[in-house]
Amino acid sequence: MEALRQDDPRRFGRFTALARFHEGASAVQYVARDTVSGEVALITAARPELAAVPAYRRRFQAEARTAERLAGGWVAPPLDTGEEPEAPADGPEPLWTAAGYVPALPLAEAIGIAGPLDERALRILGAGIAEILSRVHAAGAVLQGLAPGTVLLASDGPRLTAFGPLGAAASAEARPGGQLSVRLGYLTPEQIEGKEVSAASDLFVLGLLLAYAVTGTTPFTEGPAEEAARRIAEDEPELDAVPEALRELITDCLAKDPAARPTAGTVAAELALEGAAGLARGGWLPERLAAAVADQEARVLALEAPEANPETPEKAPAPVPAAAPEPEEGTAVPEPEEGTAAPEPAEGTAAPEPEDARPVDAAPLDAPAPPVETSVAPAPAGSPATAGPEDARPVDAPAPQEPAAPVATGDGDIGEDRGTTRFLNTGPRPPQSDRPTTQLALPHELVAPPGAAPAPVAQPVPPALPVAPVAPQQPGPTYGGPAPYPAAALPAGPAGSGGAGGGPMVSLPLPPAPTPVPDPAASRRTLLTIAAAAVGGLIVGGGSVAALGSGDTAVATDDKPAPKPRRTLPGQPPEPRWIYTHPASESSPLTTAVWRDKLLVVTSESQASAVDLRTGKRLWQRADGAKGQAALAAGADLVFVASPSEFLWLSPKNGKVVHRVRYTDAFGDLPGLAVGPLAGNSGPVIWFTGSHTVTVKAPKPKKGKKKGKDKEVVQAHFFAYDIVQRKELWRTPVPAGRAPGTPAYRVVVDRSADVLVRQDAAGLTAAEVKAAKGKGSIRSFDQKTGKLLWTKQYAAASPEAATGGDEDGTLYAAVGKDLQAFEADTTKPLWRVEGSDGSVFGTPLVAGPLIHTTERSQLVGAVERESGRLVWRRSTEVPGTGNAPSLTLSGSEKTLIAADAVQVTAFSAADGERLWKFQDIGSAGPKGATVSASYRALAAGETVVVQRDRAFYAFPVA
Repeated sequence: MEALRQDDPRRFGRFTALARFHEGASAVQYVARDTVSGEVALITAARPELAAVPAYRRRFQAEARTAERLAGGWVAPPLDTGEEPEAPADGPEPLWTAAGYVPALPLAEAIGIAGPLDERALRILGAGIAEILSRVHAAGAVLQGLAPGTVLLASDGPRLTAFGPLGAAASAEARPGGQLSVRLGYLTPEQIEGKEVSAASDLFVLGLLLAYAVTGTTPFTEGPAEEAARRIAEDEPELDAVPEALRELITDCLAKDPAARPTAGTVAAELALEGAAGLARGGWLPERLAAAVADQEARVLALEAPEANPETPEKAPAPVPAAAPEPEEGTAVPEPEEGTAAPEPAEGTAAPEPEDARPVDAAPLDAPAPPVETSVAPAPAGSPATAGPEDARPVDAPAPQEPAAPVATGDGDIGEDRGTTRFLNTGPRPPQSDRPTTQLALPHELVAPPGAAPAPVAQPVPPALPVAPVAPQQPGPTYGGPAPYPAAALPAGPAGSGGAGGGPMVSLPLPPAPTPVPDPAASRRTLLTIAAAAVGGLIVGGGSVAALGSGDTAVATDDKPAPKPRRTLPGQPPEPRWIYTHPASESSPLTTAVWRDKLLVVTSESQASAVDLRTGKRLWQRADGAKGQAALAAGADLVFVASPSEFLWLSPKNGKVVHRVRYTDAFGDLPGLAVGPLAGNSGPVIWFTGSHTVTVKAPKPKKGKKKGKDKEVVQAHFFAYDIVQRKELWRTPVPAGRAPGTPAYRVVVDRSADVLVRQDAAGLTAAEVKAAKGKGSIRSFDQKTGKLLWTKQYAAASPEAATGGDEDGTLYAAVGKDLQAFEADTTKPLWRVEGSDGSVFGTPLVAGPLIHTTERSQLVGAVERESGRLVWRRSTEVPGTGNAPSLTLSGSEKTLIAADAVQVTAFSAADGERLWKFQDIGSAGPKGATVSASYRALAAGETVVVQRDRAFYAFPVA
């Protein structure tokens, strides 16, 4: 942090700026206080010269909207956005966002303090970031915002602060003609090959980030700098220092072929099945990092509003050491003292408070050189933006033999520390940390205005910056100050003692970024030009350039040979046709159903809504369908929904109510009828139960006796109703269930002469349970009249036992740990399939000559209907036991989908070949539990819609 400068704004809407917090390529962060609530906030304010560029404004606003959509969990919620009241009248309209302050350290700074993370901390970090990526990818978007400075470590888990290319950029520059040049902080193999980025690109960068976090270095550092792009595109990563338990997962993330990389949900589940929040409970940061986070928080909370006209740091006199300073005090020397942080001013010099905000003016070095602009905070505009000749410099330059005072400057801008041996050289990179809760992360690299004088090799050194040693620096006691690490100076191999303190430095100069060839079509619109370079300690790339509009993604324009085709990773799910997220502003879905392979109809507490199965776009919503049961097809052109008080027939085009039948009208002789869950349907006929309360008068008393009290009695019925003709077919009285009295029935099988049903065990009365003696019952009702034909029990099948049946008159029931087949009419046993010890079978699924089985032990299989011969049996590979997975067949009956609380697994229905798995970790709050909703699958032609809570994925299937 440093004091506010003369030209810094003092107010952002209701926020009062307290100090400069961090300065990046395209924006400046301020610590501010909310004048309404008194809470501390972080303001991210766009640079005025960039805010004037339309492409920048659109991208900035788009990334702000992304942050708002992802708010919660590991993303700090935005507090406000607005205009700057003190902006000059002739200046551009200001851009800024405010987010809550959460004490946290950037990943790179944390590694500088305590060395690489241990396996548990890495799992929490990776799972948390993967959970965010999963949410991003669920919306069909790509993040492009991962970097060591945008991933932060807070006391309760990780945080992400960048939500697009601007947030993770290394530099940004406004160019003539309304263009914006942005230098990215990483490359992926597909970008090097000139292909578009995708969700898999985020997974590649995540793999790099995890490798860096656990080793302190990156897996593509060995070799000449000019071959860096080739190594990324062709070489295998060096992961020997990665713990064996995580090596395979990180290797998969770093696969050259995007199709071979796992999904974000898969990575999150493999790293922390209980979710990052669950694994982080009880603390996860090493003691040194926890202390650094606490110290940072204390220093921020101690800030007070500056005076009206404070003396700004750039006006303060430069510190002139009276004697030769120690190596860690800012001069170029081979090694700093281990454990030091960003150097403090020499004793006796004027150091304004807070101590981070050191003076910026300096005296010249002995060696003559053009002036180098300096600042202790991350530099403002004034550093090279594009990689020109000054960036393609040798980095192993000799350090000055004698310490000297730095060059004096006029505006506080900072130049490159030429004595620093860098892992990647992309222009100035002061060791200043991104801070934890800004809505848009700010990279370290800065932008130079046209004509800025380049600094020669190994010449002036900023007084406030430690020069790079042979090994990376260790932080000093100021944990909450500027990042005490040269962000790109990383060990070439496994860290030595203490983690990040050992091993030689790797210096890789960045080649100049070529200027894109003007495109006549592009000249008619504002372009956002992204020069893909390698910074932030991730990977090294060539100077490939991409030009795009504000709504596009970066595609490298270098002509490169296409990579050799690779086989798709076994088990990876196909790309979804679309992804739909039920709005957070609405209550969670209660039921979902597919209507004629055209609509996905979702009901909730507030309404019914329809999603187009072709596009995943919501078509309509209707409040009349609130709390409705699963939708059904009422003929070819109506959607039927049973609400708590009426039957509704909706238009599939707009949701308009075409017909409405209230229960009080249709069943007028049953006043107060309460309709239970639908028991089942066949064509236009639905079956359901209902109950109402009647008053039974007390019998006339005998002479001389008092009259007894009238009684309220629940009467229940089982109904058949035609939803096309909109009329009741029959009803038959049945025993009332447990209070409130409506029994819940489920149709086991619909046969030509009768319909077999069973009652939900939870609705049985105590008397029924006692009379059943632990056995379940099946009831047969006549299809035409509804007359009860018989009630039977099957061996020792319990009331809770899963049951199924077929039209041929066979009933299948779970008996103990086995699955048995019976003649439905006689209860004669036919065959038995032995199950796993300690497990039970779930509801079987009849499909042609086979019955697909499911067990609590997570085994899924198929047996022959006639003989019970086992055809195949496979595990979903979900650890532990839970409920048996629910089964769904694709429209062609070629693919069997097993859905449980942990994942969805697709099998070949014929032979049980495991085709793919899918997991979506959902959103997890840092202090709350992970999403616990089970998965559900619905078949719709050649698509299977997978639902988990609010998220819906449409996967293509055979």
